[in-house]
Amino acid sequence: MIRFALAASSLAVLAACATTQADVPPADAPPPPAAEPVDAMSAFDLAMTSVESLIASGNEQAAIDRLTQLMGSTDITDRERAMAQLMRADLRYGDGSDVWGAIEDFDVLIESGLLNPDETSVAIETRNIARGEATSLNFLLEQGNLSRTERFETLFRLGQYDDAVELMLNDGVTPDNAYLIDLYQIGYLCEGDEYGGPVFDAVEPDGTARALQYCDFGK
Repeated sequence: MIRFALAASSLAVLAACATTQADVPPADAPPPPAAEPVDAMSAFDLAMTSVESLIASGNEQAAIDRLTQLMGSTDITDRERAMAQLMRADLRYGDGSDVWGAIEDFDVLIESGLLNPDETSVAIETRNIARGEATSLNFLLEQGNLSRTERFETLFRLGQYDDAVELMLNDGVTPDNAYLIDLYQIGYLCEGDEYGGPVFDAVEPDGTARALQYCDFGK
């Protein structure tokens, strides 16, 4: 009887343990480790990426305009602003065709103290070359031996867009496609039914056809 009582008591204890373990819910698995944070691109980096994309697609004037907007931003550092102006200066002197504007940009940057020695040296060299070109182009204009088209292209190269457009308007100059697209991007030529005057057919670098007219000839 004692042996049976001990056996019964042991079974009761085992049953109680089994019941207790079954009633306890399993512990939750530990959460996976948090992913490492990914640094978002800064406003400056995003803007410069868009500028590089515009340049790669042949839209230099739009790129210059984007750099000008970026330089006016309060969300970038002085160093970043200088880098944007340096790119604008290089672009103006290159395919952007604004020699006077490039010289002004280089002058500001050289005096700013925001460029490192190597950048300053290159800026001075390029500025001096641009000054030499501007002097030569001004001499050609003063000589008066250029054709109307050559005079237009010389004025455009210097960045004297008002004078170049006036020549188009008064002397009936029709520039090549590249100039028409530049004038469209700068804002001298527009597209739309609300404009009048002569029509200039042009094709953008991506193949988009445009029928452009002087923006000041609004109906």
